[in-house]
Amino acid sequence: MLVALSTWGQAAWAQNREYFGKKINENRAMAATDLPSKMGDKPALKAKVTGTVESVCQMKGCWMKVNLNDGHTMRVMFKEYAFFVPKDIAGKTVVMEGEALKKIVSVDHLQHYAKDAGKSQAEIDAITEPSEELTFVANGLIVK
Repeated sequence: MLVALSTWGQAAWAQNREYFGKKINENRAMAATDLPSKMGDKPALKAKVTGTVESVCQMKGCWMKVNLNDGHTMRVMFKEYAFFVPKDIAGKTVVMEGEALKKIVSVDHLQHYAKDAGKSQAEIDAITEPSEELTFVANGLIVK
């Protein structure tokens, strides 16, 4: 009986999902690690993506970074700031639907993101060049 309850508890936990923004499903989500090659030279691509959260804005959960390949990350923002995510989801798997964009991020924005991430003033001041980044604007998100 104890084994049955323990197994049921694990199965129920595995089904636990939190939804944010537009209600989406997990069907046909591509791995975040495949997104850069799928985009190729395109500046934008509508997509459904799944990946692992590397970090979250510690001020209010208004952005997060998802792991790509080779140690790179993709910043994920939420369309029109319609929703935020919990600040403690680093390491969790997410599924998101929206649009991937290649863009140049200004020094001011990079410094703002570093401050939101809790970086030291020295780390913030060391940011002196804009950066080309792959970003994702999600209109719906699932945290597994």
